[in-house]
Amino acid sequence: MSDSESLDLPQSLEEVSTRLSRRSSNGVSMQREGTRGQASNIIRIISNQDAEYRYRIEEADNRIQPNKGWSCHSIHDTTEKKIISWEPDDKENPYNWSNKRKLSIFIMTMAGVINSTMGSSLPSMAIPYMTQEWGITSDTQKVLPISTFLIGYVFGPLLWGPLSEHFGRRYLTIITLSLFTIWTLGCALAPNWPAFLVFRFLCGAFGSAPIAIVTGQLADIYKDFVTRGNALAFFMATTIWGPLIAPIIAGFCSTTIGWRWSFWIALIYAVVTLVPVIFLLPETYAPVLLSRRAQKIRKADPTAQVYAAFELEDKDIKQVVTRVLTRPVRMILTETIVSSTCLYLALVYAIFYISFGAFPIIFQQLYGLSPGVTGLLFLPIIGGVILALGTFFAWGSFLRKSKQRNRPWTKKEESNRVPLAAIGGPLFAISLFWLGFSAREDVHYAVPSLAGVGFGVGYQLIFMGMLNYLTDAYEIFAASASAASSSSRSYLAVLLPLATTPMFDQLGISGSLSLLGGLSLLLSGVPFVFLWKGERIRAGSAFCIALKEEKLEMERRAKLDWQRRNVADRISQEKEESP
Repeated sequence: MSDSESLDLPQSLEEVSTRLSRRSSNGVSMQREGTRGQASNIIRIISNQDAEYRYRIEEADNRIQPNKGWSCHSIHDTTEKKIISWEPDDKENPYNWSNKRKLSIFIMTMAGVINSTMGSSLPSMAIPYMTQEWGITSDTQKVLPISTFLIGYVFGPLLWGPLSEHFGRRYLTIITLSLFTIWTLGCALAPNWPAFLVFRFLCGAFGSAPIAIVTGQLADIYKDFVTRGNALAFFMATTIWGPLIAPIIAGFCSTTIGWRWSFWIALIYAVVTLVPVIFLLPETYAPVLLSRRAQKIRKADPTAQVYAAFELEDKDIKQVVTRVLTRPVRMILTETIVSSTCLYLALVYAIFYISFGAFPIIFQQLYGLSPGVTGLLFLPIIGGVILALGTFFAWGSFLRKSKQRNRPWTKKEESNRVPLAAIGGPLFAISLFWLGFSAREDVHYAVPSLAGVGFGVGYQLIFMGMLNYLTDAYEIFAASASAASSSSRSYLAVLLPLATTPMFDQLGISGSLSLLGGLSLLLSGVPFVFLWKGERIRAGSAFCIALKEEKLEMERRAKLDWQRRNVADRISQEKEESP
């Protein structure tokens, strides 16, 4: 690809103005309102280029004849280069891999997710014992073992998600999981409180990688939206099983063999999951796989001018910083769908982590239960998650049949998964009210603990509905959208748990949970707004429009390409058959 034809970013505000003027002359109107308007326009240009460039790579990978002007010349000379792409039914294309291979990838990635999410809440039932060992008395300090981990969750996905879309998934997964394992060892051996908190932060930063990368890996291997949706449902269930298993481990270890054994057990599990990832997890990112194929051809024949389109992408540090690493932040700041989804999920996620501080207050202080038994009371939430999975698959079956019957409502993207979140939101809020008003000394602890079933169902349906919607809306940038969501919700999950003890002291159990339930009920309107005005919101999104236009254009050219090849094959066959 020549320098003139590459999708370079604007070098200055003057260049931005020139490009905007050119677009305005083509009927595209953009208003500039001082510095804010200029910044908005820069973001719009970068996003448009991001969409255009990524779909051009996609076209080249799939043997689709591109628009005129998309030729590939060397950046250093004018020698013509041949771009390789996937052949029809290419066995090396991840979409065409066997179900057995896809299943093995799915299992390994889910194991990595459990590593990450289990680590997030691992100290929850062990905090009283570690703070006693190190003489920590401040209530604010006692929240830090979980909060510092989640601080890592804030920043990690902003790197790992977009970098996985730039350099591939496999090596990034191996590096981050290896370092997560090392920092988990550091937690087990920590000599003092400050060192322990540093190791917890590093665990969170590197442990956040699967949350950002796995959605991209699933999109890499599952083309059908129904299959991909089912895989994402299990992924989201896995993200909640990990944090709920951890308190049980910590609760029983702390009272018997010591709190450090919570981390030794986590370390053993991390090593067990790391070994198959190193030796068995393949690269799933199609552009990287095609690049390796081209490199193999060039190695066998040094004179061959064969390249993958991804190899010709400009990967200098400026492009990585301005286009790749800013993508999740741009999505949060400029995409209404992403920002509102992130706000809702952030509150729900923060309440989930508040529960790790609330359960000891309710079930240990009020009911006098042991840490181990208190940990077991998280099991109803797991039961709710399982019920939510059943609901998800039942909805998927109903949706598939409705699509086959061409029901008008199935034509809207919001109808695919958002109704699940619309059901889950009120259930989640009701479960908080239930827990708050039933947690009394004159009521058996089993009654408030059963609120966990509604909590688990609601939490899971909200996440399945909203994150699937993000994936469907930004599928080619699913990892970046997931990174934006993960980072923003972790940010709120760092802050709100700090207020858990003061809030429960001031408002009591019923008052605190009523406040959280009221906020949840208020934001549960977000899915309903999407169902009502989703098409209009997407129509006002510059990035959504750019992605949709590029995708439709690619599909149109793919169809023309297919017709052209059919005609050519028919003519060739007629020539062979003619005497």
